[in-house]
Amino acid sequence: MTSSQLLTEPSRLRRRFGSRASGTDGAPAKRPRLYALDGMRLFAALSVMSFHWTAYVGIDGIWQGITPKQALPALNRVAAYGWLGVELFFVISGFVICMSCWGKRPGEFFISRVVRLYPGYWAGIALTTTVVLGLKQYARHTAGDGIDASTVLGNLTMLQTPLGMRHIDGVYWTLWVEMRFYLLFAIVVALGLTYRKVVAFCGIWTILAVLAPQAQIPLLTTMAMPNESPFFIAGIGMYLMYRFGQNLLLWGIVGFSWILALTRLTAIKEVYVSVLGHGLSWNVMAAVVTLAFLLVLGAALGAFNRIQWKWLTVAGALTFPLYLIHQEVGWTLIHFLLTHGLGVSAALVVALVSMLITAYLIHRVVERPGSKVLKNALDRSMATLRRSSDEPEPVRR
Repeated sequence: MTSSQLLTEPSRLRRRFGSRASGTDGAPAKRPRLYALDGMRLFAALSVMSFHWTAYVGIDGIWQGITPKQALPALNRVAAYGWLGVELFFVISGFVICMSCWGKRPGEFFISRVVRLYPGYWAGIALTTTVVLGLKQYARHTAGDGIDASTVLGNLTMLQTPLGMRHIDGVYWTLWVEMRFYLLFAIVVALGLTYRKVVAFCGIWTILAVLAPQAQIPLLTTMAMPNESPFFIAGIGMYLMYRFGQNLLLWGIVGFSWILALTRLTAIKEVYVSVLGHGLSWNVMAAVVTLAFLLVLGAALGAFNRIQWKWLTVAGALTFPLYLIHQEVGWTLIHFLLTHGLGVSAALVVALVSMLITAYLIHRVVERPGSKVLKNALDRSMATLRRSSDEPEPVRR
């Protein structure tokens, strides 16, 4: 099969894959909802939570003089790799963003990202700031340092990293990674999403990500994201498999991204070794990353289509608010519970249940109504913008 045949247009795809591609844009026949992805997202969030609560040495102060390793040695050994849930998030994000934005105009893509992220994010900032400043005696001793009106305002933009400001909660660093992915993918959305263009995007981004460290151009490295890009690109490739069917080119995109992801693990590993205070096995890390790839790939290829548990939709909805609030708020709550006489295991269970309930409330009370109001307002704004753009230029005398 030649490269031109692999880079086929939807009409050829329909001939090749039959019912797997139908409609003028090569859309597949209606398929079951991918509930498994919702479950994977919650699993990833809980994995990251386990890392922060029972492995991260930066929380020694809330364990009343003992380290998590001393308190829960068996759990600590497993949770030390929980941060790899972030990499699973990135693979899922590549898949889901490509899926949710297919056929959308740039304005619709912009609105979808704003209404999906900002209401819950703003609620997370409000809760974290209130808890950290209101319960300073139970928060980490450095948690409230530098949190003033300027820092809060900067965090509200979700651009605190390029603004040179601290994160109100450390987990927000991943939001800047996601934001850069959206900015890059918006280019393809603006050009019009097609199979050919998305494949080209994956190839170009891969090349830039490989070259960026050697080029030593800060802006290129910032946007190319050498450490994170293989996960997003793999997710995109998996979605193309889901939409158009398998072929050698798409397997090549996913396989090459997997190899690059494994090669980047050494650099990523150094960051987590420094905060853990002990070594990590590259083999274990590679196995977990491979499992993350296989899970999303399995969803793309229909391996989990039989999973139609509707409660997983709720689990998926909890993921984002849970991720946003679990670190600083969670640490503060655990310290509070330990200080008031609960044992370690009991404190962790109570904190987990409390975080899940709070995440659900944020979703129902803030995210759902807030997203609806924000979307309606932005839709009206975009409609006005389109009408104004269609108006003829005034005659100048």
